[in-house]
Amino acid sequence: MNRFHQKVAIVTGAGCVGEGWGNGRAMAVRLAEEGARVFAVDRDEATLAETLARAGHAAPSIQTHICDVTNAASVEAMVKACIDTYGTVDILINNVGGSAAGGPTEMTEESWDRQMAVNLKSVFLTSKFVLPIMMAKNSGAIVNMASTSGMRWTGSAQVAYAASKAGVIQMSKVMAVQYASSGIRVNTVVPGQLHTPMVEVRLAKQRSGGDVDVLLAQRLKRIPLGFMGDGRDSASAALFLASDDARFITGTEIVVDGGMTARCD
Repeated sequence: MNRFHQKVAIVTGAGCVGEGWGNGRAMAVRLAEEGARVFAVDRDEATLAETLARAGHAAPSIQTHICDVTNAASVEAMVKACIDTYGTVDILINNVGGSAAGGPTEMTEESWDRQMAVNLKSVFLTSKFVLPIMMAKNSGAIVNMASTSGMRWTGSAQVAYAASKAGVIQMSKVMAVQYASSGIRVNTVVPGQLHTPMVEVRLAKQRSGGDVDVLLAQRLKRIPLGFMGDGRDSASAALFLASDDARFITGTEIVVDGGMTARCD
C-alpha cells in the first residue's frame, strides 16, 4: 500500500520507553512504509535512534527531531524545522502521554500539573502551530491519542491521566467542528490495555509492585477478545483516520481495546 505517497507527517512521541512497538514508534514506521515523509519527534534521542533502526528500508523517509512538546518555543521550533525540511505538514499525530497513580488526596499538585502538560497541553501546542499551515492549504488530518481511562474506570486510580485524556477526546471534537470548513479533519484513537514496552518499564512499578506477569494477567482478564494488542494496533487505527479512506470521518473516536469498554464489569 502507498496511501501516504509524498504526504508529510509529524508524529510526536515517536520514540519508546523500551524495546518493542510503542504507539508512536509503530505509527512513524508504518507511515514511512506507506510512502509518507515522517518528522519523528521525541525528547529522547536514543529512542528515536531505535525507531530508525526498526524502520529498516523505510528509515530514509524518517527525519528525527528532539522536542519538548510541553514548551511552546520548542514546539514552534520543531514545526519550523519540519517546514524547513519537507515544506509542509499534511498529518499531525499527537502521541505523547504518560500516567501517574493516585486520586486528588494522594497526588501532588506538581504531579497533576505535569500530567496536564504532557497529556493535554502538548496537544494544544502542536495544534496551535500546525493548524495555520493546514488552514493555508485548506487540508490536513490530525489524530490525537487518548486512552480508555478518559472514558471509564480501567482498574487504577489515576485521576489526572483520566481527566487529561478525557480532555483530549473533547478537544478533538471541538477542533473537528471548528476547522471542518478549512478542510481539516480531527479524530481520536482511544487505546486500552495494550501490551506496549511501557507496561514493563513503568506501569508494573506503579500497579503491581514491579511484577509484570501479575499486571499482564490483571489486564488480560478485562479483554473479551482474550489477548492484548500492541502499538501496531493503535497505528492501524491512526493511519486509517489520517488517510483519505477516512475522508468523511471527523470529530469521532476509534476505540482500540479488544472490547474492554463494551463490558459492564
